[in-house]
Amino acid sequence: MKEKTKDNIEHSEGSGIQGQFKTWFLDYASYVILERAVPAVEDGLKPVQRRILHAMKEMDDGRLHKVANIVGQAMAFHPHGDMSIRDALVNMGQKNLLIDTQGNWGNVETGDDAAASRYIEARLSKFALEVVFNPKTTEWQLSYDGRNKEPITLPVKFPLLLAQGAEGIAVGLSTKILPHNFCELIDASIKYLKGKKFVLYPDFQTGGMIDVTDYNEGKRGGRVKVRAHIEEVDKKTLVIKSVPYGVTTDQLIDSIIKANDQGKIKIKKVTDNTAANVEIQVDLAPGISSDITIDALYKFTNCEISISPNACVIVDMKPKFLSVHDLLRISVDNTKNLLQKELHIKLNELNDKWHYTSLEKIFFEEKIYKELEKKHESWEKVINAIDKAFEPFKKKLKREVTREDILKLTEKPVRRIYKLDIDELDAQIKELESEIKQVKYDLEHLVEYAIAYYEGLLKKYGKGRERRTEIKQFEVIEAKQVSIANTKLYMDRSGGFIGTSLRKDEFLFECSDLDDIIVFTKRGIMKVVKVADKVFVGKDIIHAAVFHKNDDRTTYNMIYVDGKTGVSYAKRFNVTSVTRDKEYDLTKGDDKSRVHYFSANPNGEAEVVKVLLSPNCTARIKEFDFYFEEIAIKGRSSIGNQVTKYPIKSVKFKEAGKATLIGRKLWFDDKFGRLNTEEKGTYLGVFEPDDQILVIYSDGYYEVTDQELIQKFDPEKVMHIERFDPEKIITAVYVDMKQLQFNVKRFKIETSTLRNKFFFIKEGEGNYVECVTTANDPILLVQSGRGEQVRKAKFKLAKVTDVMGWKAVGAKLTDYNKSVTMEWIEVKENESPQQELFSE
Repeated sequence: MKEKTKDNIEHSEGSGIQGQFKTWFLDYASYVILERAVPAVEDGLKPVQRRILHAMKEMDDGRLHKVANIVGQAMAFHPHGDMSIRDALVNMGQKNLLIDTQGNWGNVETGDDAAASRYIEARLSKFALEVVFNPKTTEWQLSYDGRNKEPITLPVKFPLLLAQGAEGIAVGLSTKILPHNFCELIDASIKYLKGKKFVLYPDFQTGGMIDVTDYNEGKRGGRVKVRAHIEEVDKKTLVIKSVPYGVTTDQLIDSIIKANDQGKIKIKKVTDNTAANVEIQVDLAPGISSDITIDALYKFTNCEISISPNACVIVDMKPKFLSVHDLLRISVDNTKNLLQKELHIKLNELNDKWHYTSLEKIFFEEKIYKELEKKHESWEKVINAIDKAFEPFKKKLKREVTREDILKLTEKPVRRIYKLDIDELDAQIKELESEIKQVKYDLEHLVEYAIAYYEGLLKKYGKGRERRTEIKQFEVIEAKQVSIANTKLYMDRSGGFIGTSLRKDEFLFECSDLDDIIVFTKRGIMKVVKVADKVFVGKDIIHAAVFHKNDDRTTYNMIYVDGKTGVSYAKRFNVTSVTRDKEYDLTKGDDKSRVHYFSANPNGEAEVVKVLLSPNCTARIKEFDFYFEEIAIKGRSSIGNQVTKYPIKSVKFKEAGKATLIGRKLWFDDKFGRLNTEEKGTYLGVFEPDDQILVIYSDGYYEVTDQELIQKFDPEKVMHIERFDPEKIITAVYVDMKQLQFNVKRFKIETSTLRNKFFFIKEGEGNYVECVTTANDPILLVQSGRGEQVRKAKFKLAKVTDVMGWKAVGAKLTDYNKSVTMEWIEVKENESPQQELFSE
């Protein structure tokens, strides 16, 4: 009997616990989603934020309050610990929008925390007081303990959620809404009200750069890439001037140190000089390219991060995934409704005031107040008598005269009424009627009223809130392109092994652990493998190098003997793409085939070799020269041209040859500031291996550089880029801001240092190059003035000034004026493409 009872009890308890787990978990999940982690679409606030703002409004007296006091006041509404309230308050204060702060509130860029609550102070900003609160349009509910009233949502008349951003993790879902620019949100709101299209992109307090190509309106599945600003001080020093959103300076420095330890970048040291502004100095190791390091910092450190937005909000007590455009539309529609409510409330208040003022005028003007002097049996009969006296005038009023109206009139002190008193009441009525007319007009033209409201916000609060994050499209950086030589590669030539662990064997070269290595063996086998500790590639290695995919300039020259027939062949080929770890036979396929001679030539060079035949063979001529330039470059699977059918004793190098390939075509990609061979951007021409490039910048610098594709130029400053010809004369017109004039100078490049910028205009704040050309006889059209005052003049600049040194100031061309425009006159027909005129 006892056992049966016990079983029944256990069964009963088990069922109860299972049921409780089901309901409790759902209750908990709902609570976290609705009451903690996800903001409401109506005001863009989480409950803790809303309660903090409500508490601050109740405390508001125009003066600053200790944060500790604000936290204490908010605890009357928020059923959680003081630290959660304090952290939420600090977070809002750091956004510099709703809360005015005083004291050390921390730093979002460095990650420094705010001082203790007893040391810092806060109050609601003027902006918050204007757009967030209105008790007349607020819906209220009881607080968690039933002792106080708190707002269900605040009547926010601004897209606050998009301005501040939001982040939270709930049960089974999360939200991440990125902050947007204050002024752009208002502009977008106005455009939406006007029925125009609008776009919204994130903007961060921390500045930096953002690529919004895949933003997808902030919906799930979208992504933005954010970068820090990195400036090159000189070829040995870089300075990071900002941090990406959500990354602190300490985290950024740690990621740089980690990348350096892993061999992905090479730096000498990193120094944090951050004070009021972010400044992280990176000193480069000797011989390391600053351009490659900048790209490597973006690729391997927190100088570039990817953020995936996820706009989840509470709509009608349910989580819903929307776009930022949807959120703005909902906010604007909500603002319009709130403005309409406020206008209706104001209209009712004005009508009530007009009604009472009109009653007051009639009360005195028609001497109805004298009823108070008459002897009536009771106070009730006095009220009735006054009401009866108003009877002839009730048609003039907009509503009925109530007992409360009469009681209010009787409370006014009765004294002698002068005409001035009546005139004042008339003036008040006229003013009220004017206000009522305006409010009715605003209600009839609600869209225009809402637009004027937003324009007022922009005028009052928009100054100093301009966009801080630069919108740019980022170039995709491949890890192999920026990886540095961080490991040493060795080779066991006879055994056929290569790897980083074979330190007792032959040293090959330094390479990156991301590189592919191409290997050729005496047997005529080619193979491409990844860098590893030790990998077998084939016995008797004759050549190994870093493999570059799509390299159509490196040409391999080879002479081999076919093991089956004994005939020797010569071939020239490129290797542009292969399957990694696959063996490619470069001979006719016989296992006895052997390579007599092999060379790798970066620009298709075709050398001359001496071929020595076996002394025992029947050939009449046993020694002759072979010219590789006579062979066409074909695919790697080609058999090649026959060299001899007789056995070869040896093939030796005799004479270096010239490149047989035509120069490579180069383009300048003015979007990313890169040289390229993929036909992106402006065509620069065909370049031989030794050709150099001239770059002229708008800030007054020029630079002569090589054809290295990895180098990067600032596309916003590049005014002119072409093949460098030291005999060409550069003609430049620049602004001298001190003298307020345009100067012109003509000069030849006299410097010889590559990849070094030289300042060629007069030094002075604000000076810049207006236009530049390398044409033989440049003619400049100058236009000044506007409308009927437009004046045009042509200048043959070769006659204006002589050719001078590159440091010369030049001669005055004309006075400076913002309305002046300059344009090069079209070049003559007999001038080459490289001599085309250029203007900004």
